[in-house]
Amino acid sequence: MNTYSITQEVIGKAIQIHQYLGPGLLESTYKECLFYELSQSGLAVEKEVPLPVIYKEVKLDHGYRIDLLVENNIVLELKTVEQLNEVHQAQVLTYMKLGGFPLGYLLNFNVALMKNGVRRFKM
Repeated sequence: MNTYSITQEVIGKAIQIHQYLGPGLLESTYKECLFYELSQSGLAVEKEVPLPVIYKEVKLDHGYRIDLLVENNIVLELKTVEQLNEVHQAQVLTYMKLGGFPLGYLLNFNVALMKNGVRRFKM
């Protein structure tokens, strides 16, 4: 499956979950549902992927975790906030940079229409 197809699957499943559950639930609920749906569709998906910080020769394990990592290539950061801000964007970009991942999505489930809660980032 190519990156475009994977992206279509991710966004489609996020929309499906949002339509079924609606906004207003905890982030962890949407994460578990998206993990389930992506796994069921045959994609390799991991949740709460540890991401150490390497500073010079020091490896710092400070509990940074990627919400979902799809096909060891696409970072998914889920939120349930009133409004996405620059810190949320920086978080996704930092995870992408630290892990060497080329693509990331910030998905905010606390919106009326899920398509308005999707932001894409590319390195």
